[in-house]
This record gives sequence, C-alpha cells and structure tokens, in this order.
Amino acid sequence: MRKAAPLAVPVLLAIADAMLVNGVELDLEVGVSMAAAAALLVRRRFPLLVFLFTLPGLYIGYIWFAPMIALYTLAARRPGRALLGGCALLLIAAHFFPYPISDFELTAYRENTLVLIDASVTSAAPIALGLLVRTRQELASRVEDLTRSLRREDRLLADRVKTTERARLAREMHDVVAHQVSLISLQAGAVQVSTDDAEARAGARTIRELSVRTLEELRHMVGVLRADGGEAAEAHGLAPQPDLEELPRLIEMSALDVTYERGVVAGAGGASGAKTVERAAFRTVQEALTNIRKHAPGARVRVRVDPVDTVRGPATEGVEAAYGTDAADGAGAADGAETADGSRTARGLRVEIRNGPPDATATVPALPGGGHGLVGLRERAQSLGGTLEARRTSDGGFVVRAEFPYGNSRTERG
Repeated sequence: MRKAAPLAVPVLLAIADAMLVNGVELDLEVGVSMAAAAALLVRRRFPLLVFLFTLPGLYIGYIWFAPMIALYTLAARRPGRALLGGCALLLIAAHFFPYPISDFELTAYRENTLVLIDASVTSAAPIALGLLVRTRQELASRVEDLTRSLRREDRLLADRVKTTERARLAREMHDVVAHQVSLISLQAGAVQVSTDDAEARAGARTIRELSVRTLEELRHMVGVLRADGGEAAEAHGLAPQPDLEELPRLIEMSALDVTYERGVVAGAGGASGAKTVERAAFRTVQEALTNIRKHAPGARVRVRVDPVDTVRGPATEGVEAAYGTDAADGAGAADGAETADGSRTARGLRVEIRNGPPDATATVPALPGGGHGLVGLRERAQSLGGTLEARRTSDGGFVVRAEFPYGNSRTERG
C-alpha cells in the first residue's frame, strides 16, 4: 500500500484536474487529458517520454497537474541543464500558445505577458522542487557514507588503542616475569655452586637452563606482540624457533617417565612449510607433557613422531564423504612422491602423545591452568590443514594425536 500510494495519488490528481477543466463528456480534450494522467504511472521509468506525452494534454486540454508532475519527476531523475531547459521551453510553449493556434492574438500584449509569466512560473516551480529533492537525497546519501566512514575510523582507532594497550601489557609482562625468572635462575645458580650433592647440582643446572630458555621465549613473544605482525617479526628472526631437534631436550627436562620414538621423516626437509609443521609438533608435545604433569603425575608416557603419506583434514573431508575413508587414503597415497631410491616422500607428520593412568601415590602439583591448551592446539592444527584428536583411553590414560600436512598443496587440491 505504501509503495502504490506515490504512484496512484498523482494519477488521481491529474484525472480530477482533467475532469474539472474539461468535464466528463468524451471528446478530444478529455481524451488527451486522461491519456496524460494515465501516463504518469510509468513516469519513474520513462520520465522524458512521459513528460512529452503529457504536453498535448496541456496544449489541448488545458490541464496543469500531469505535465507539472512529469516535469518534477524528470528534474528529480535526470537533472541535466540542457534537458531541463529544453523541456521547460516546451512546457512554456504548450501553455502560452492557445488551441487552436488561430486564436492567438499577437497584439494582446498585456494578456500575452501575463500568460507568459504564468507559463514560466508553471515550468520553473516543478524543476526547482525536483532539483531540491534530488539534492536532499544526495546529501542524505553522503551523510550516510560519512557516518559509515566515521564508524570505520572509530573501529580503527579502537583497534589501535587495543594494540597499544597490548604492547604495554606485553612490556609489563616481560618486566614482571623476567624479574621473577631471573631471581629463580640466580637462586638455582647459588644452589649449584654451594651444594655438594650431585643430584641437587644437576637439578639446579636444569632449573637454570629452563629459566634461560623461558626468558628467551618470553623475549621472543614480547617482540612478536610489539611488532606490526607476527609473520614479519618471525621473518626477521627475533629468536630461534623450536623444532623436532629440540624434542629430546624438552623430554629430558620434563621430569616425566617418557619413551620417545621417532620415525624417519623422509623428504620432509625440502617440503613446503616443514619448519612450521615441526614447530606445531613441538608445541603439541610441549602442551601435552604440561597437561600430564598437571593431571597425571607419575604416569608413563610415550611420545611418537612419524611421517605419514595421507593427512586427514579439510582437504580429504570431501573424498571421505563421497567414497569413504579408504578412498581418501588411497587418494593421499597416490599423491605421494617417490624419491630416487624408490621410497615414498612424506606428505605430512603425525604426533602422538599417550600416557597411562596416574600414579595414585604421586602428589598432584598445584599448577595454574587456563583450560585453553587443547583448544589452541586444535586451532593451530586446523589452521595448517591438519587435525587434532584428544580423548581418554580405556586404561584410564589419555592420548593426544595430531596430523599436519606439509605445505598447502593438499588443501588447494581439496
């Protein structure tokens, strides 16, 4: 109803104007007047043609509403100076010259002047109103654009404030944590020098090494937070990143009963994204060992790292859904490249950390935790196109298994 009213009301006004001027008897004047009124229904789609179609109604039937409404629509839709000037002259001519033209008296100066002024006002008013409405619409559109721009600037300013605050908090975290860890390192060094017990000296040395490593990683992470982007900071080498070569040292310092099994990763060194995958594998093992110390003290742990030809992930979900798991494995194996000696190059890396039930006699350490470790590991695995599975085992233990593809070629093919 609201959409039909702007179209119907001008037509009804034009019909009423035609009937008041020419009556209701069907003749030429009424016919051209009604045709001009009906043409207003399509004035928005064809404004120029409708205006031209209403001029006979003005010239023959002496109606005003239909041509004025058509000229207003033309000014609001197509505000060209030359076009509006020509249409204004046509409306003035249709209004000024009588029908039939033989009734025109050139010597009636006073009457002709009044009619010309009336015709000029009749043509200027709808043009001025149409241009005013169009200008108002353009201003409203620009105000809306400015409002959106201001909102974007507010969001950017808020993001900049958050970034600045994050950098400030990173500096404060570095100052506080570095001070405390430095004290721990100094105390461990004092114990290492003063004690005669070999085990205590070895433990103090381990504490010092862990403190130094913690300070290095903390300094690296603070540098990443303060840099413009994590990848740019990492590319400039703020600190060496851990990989699979660091796993034995990590396991040795974990103070857990860990059996480490590592398969031969054939062809991984030249694969795209190998360092990123190895870093993700290292962080997965690190977080799993931390959880074991918190929740399963005294448990036996087995850590295994193996190359895999097929990595289940977003790249193989479509194949599995259509043909089953075996088909997806077959597709992955077919993709595997062979080296010169006939051995197949690994397409990815599998990491598995499995622990048994905790020792009932062991003391559970009161270590803080945020509860987001496994969630973060799963998000990291998914961002690399891999998967992560974490579940309890039937013997009361726990297993964490992650698979990471090398590079993004599998994901692109998927």
